[in-house]
Amino acid sequence: MNANIILAPILIHLITAVISLFLWGRVLPQKILSLIGSLLVLISSVLIFFLNQKWGSIIVFAGNWKPPYGITFVTDTLSTIMLLLTAIVGLAVSIYSHVAISTSRIKFGYYPIYHFLLMGLSGAFLTGDIFNMYVWFEVVIISSFVLLTLGGKRMQMEGAVKYMAINMLASIIFLTGIGILYGLTGSLNIADIGTKVRTIENQGLVQVTSLLFFFGFGIKSAVFPLYFWLPSSYHTPPSAIAAIFGGLLTKMGIYSLLRVFTVIFYPDNFMLNFFCAIAIMTMITGALGAMNKKSLRRMFSYLIVCHIGYLIAGIGLYTELAISGVIFYLIHDIIIKSNLFMMTGIIYKIRASTDMRRLGGLYKDYPKLSFVMAIILFSLIGIPPLSGFWAKIPFITESIHEGRFVLLAVILFSSFVTLIIISKLWSEVFWKDLPKPNPTEIDKFAPLKLYEKISLVFPVLLLASITLYIGLNAGAIIKVTDKVAYELLHPDIYIESVLGKN
Repeated sequence: MNANIILAPILIHLITAVISLFLWGRVLPQKILSLIGSLLVLISSVLIFFLNQKWGSIIVFAGNWKPPYGITFVTDTLSTIMLLLTAIVGLAVSIYSHVAISTSRIKFGYYPIYHFLLMGLSGAFLTGDIFNMYVWFEVVIISSFVLLTLGGKRMQMEGAVKYMAINMLASIIFLTGIGILYGLTGSLNIADIGTKVRTIENQGLVQVTSLLFFFGFGIKSAVFPLYFWLPSSYHTPPSAIAAIFGGLLTKMGIYSLLRVFTVIFYPDNFMLNFFCAIAIMTMITGALGAMNKKSLRRMFSYLIVCHIGYLIAGIGLYTELAISGVIFYLIHDIIIKSNLFMMTGIIYKIRASTDMRRLGGLYKDYPKLSFVMAIILFSLIGIPPLSGFWAKIPFITESIHEGRFVLLAVILFSSFVTLIIISKLWSEVFWKDLPKPNPTEIDKFAPLKLYEKISLVFPVLLLASITLYIGLNAGAIIKVTDKVAYELLHPDIYIESVLGKN
């Protein structure tokens, strides 16, 4: 087996992006190239996942420089899951973009930037070097900023400025933490740092450094109190761009928290209490922020914030079952949040609005499509046996077991608020009669050609089917998430797989 195969997703996205630049202004070739590239990435990601399950961690030393001196790429179960989810969502959004993204945006470089963004995400999930992780983060930030501003509308520019400003702050904090870690350990290799941090006498300085990493990754994950950039920016771009943002960008921060706070840092009681407190405030502010929103995209943006709180809570509980729940919820949430924004794009095509006050009658006019959307929304709530139900059980169980009853109450509260919000959404958008339409609001979905309708509906149906699979085969998913949790809470497995190759 050639270990270099783990670099395939990065290289395929890079090659696809570069070729797309040479096809600047040519719409159809870029669409076809993007589809082929995304499909190849999915195939390679599936292969990497199964190879990792069969053979264990796969390591690549760039330039054959052994750790701690060179850049290392590592696969473990967590990174291969994230790589696979990125590939699935990437393919779905690529198909969806064929119709959802306007010709003018494609001519101005949508597809090259899109694949640079996916390349950055893939690199961040595979790197075994903390500075290299920072580099991939910057690739993602620059690409996402360009995608946010593509089109040049005032609302987009305002959202992009807020997005860029707060994410640059996060990057500065992240880079500062890296500098301190390098000063303490003399290394940038994550596994090597993990061994050396344990021997540092001044553990107080180590804990302070861990706070820098928490704030750096926490801002990127949109945790309280620096979450406001997300609902201020995610509703501004086209639905295809919002889908990749809502599904994957905040989860990159959660992935980094999991990696850093297992291999490098070992949170003490203060840190765990701090995690839980931030989780509580994040869930409350996200839930309350979503309650009074009339725009579907603004509502879903606040729900992203609310549900990030579940993931932070799971890390704060820091038990094997809770971490398993975090991984399960990550899998569920990436698929669901990406699908929600693609769903709103279809609703906008049909009703020319995402304001619930101007929507209605969708079930009457499109019953089959409404049924697919019901699967997405009910899974978001956590109706058994859909994926959202199984994802929350570990958090509830461990909150009781660890005696964190305030955290338990807030998890239940935010779940109840999500139920109320989605029930209201279903009533307003699907059940009630359509208000008297504005003459300028024309159904742009019905006149579409068959292949255009397929391009919009198939990705939503694909991700909804994956959501159903996750819920109805929860036992198989839990076996994988339990394995991830065990590996994370036994960081010597990761460390030995990297340094043991020396």
